[in-house]
Amino acid sequence: MARKFTLESLDYDVDDLTEDGQKIWSRMLFALQKLDELSGQHALLTRAKNAYIEDIKNEVVQSKSGVDFAALFSDD
Repeated sequence: MARKFTLESLDYDVDDLTEDGQKIWSRMLFALQKLDELSGQHALLTRAKNAYIEDIKNEVVQSKSGVDFAALFSDD
C-alpha cells in the first residue's frame, strides 16, 4: 500500500522521498500523533478543571449558607 501525502494540492508518494525526506516524514507523523494526544489531554484536563471549579463553588456556598448542595443532589 503506497503511503501518499498532499502538499500544496499535489499528491506525493512517501516511498519516492529520499532517506532524509522519509525521516522528516516520520518525525512529522510523530508530531501529529503527539498533537492529537495532547489535544485529548487538554480536553480531559479542561473537564477536570471545570469540575474542580464547581466543587469550589459548592464549598463556598456551603461555608456561607451552611447548606450542603452536593448532599442534597446526591443519590446516596
